Amino acid sequence: MEFSKLFPSLPNLITLARLLLAPLAVLMIASQRFAEAFLIFVVAGISDAVDGFIAKRFNLRTELGAYLDPLADKALLVSIYVTLAISGVLPAAIAIIVVSRDLMILTAIIVSWLLDNPVAIRPVLVSKINTTAQIALAAYVLGAKAYGLSPVPGQDVAVWLVVASTLASGGVYISQWLNHMTR
Repeated sequence: MEFSKLFPSLPNLITLARLLLAPLAVLMIASQRFAEAFLIFVVAGISDAVDGFIAKRFNLRTELGAYLDPLADKALLVSIYVTLAISGVLPAAIAIIVVSRDLMILTAIIVSWLLDNPVAIRPVLVSKINTTAQIALAAYVLGAKAYGLSPVPGQDVAVWLVVASTLASGGVYISQWLNHMTR
């Protein structure tokens, strides 16, 4: 029997599992169990690659998956940034900037729907750079804490890269949204 008939929901189930890893990562960071938090983050990253591969390879892409996948990614990243900031591992300002950007984008999407002028959000290069920088910083900090490196070498540079790319990405999305809404 064909794989796509046996497991049509497998990518979505993997994505849901990744979504459930976010509170577990928060618990591990809050408990100062950075090795476990780092492992959870790595597993979540691998699951993101696996669900995407399966969905593409076996033509199992769904509308639900198109919404769940970025939601799971954002839930994990935002949760980790907020928890690391509350724990004093990262500056609070970076968590505020990361969360604010995502809230502004979400608000813009909701407003466009409410005004019956839905906007399609497509990833742009600066957004991909931003996501990569956010993931790299989270992995770097969690890995450094897991292996007892303190202070984390180069963390300040990585933080500034995330701040700059987050602000740039947010600016691009808001600019695109404003252009869309004024047409």
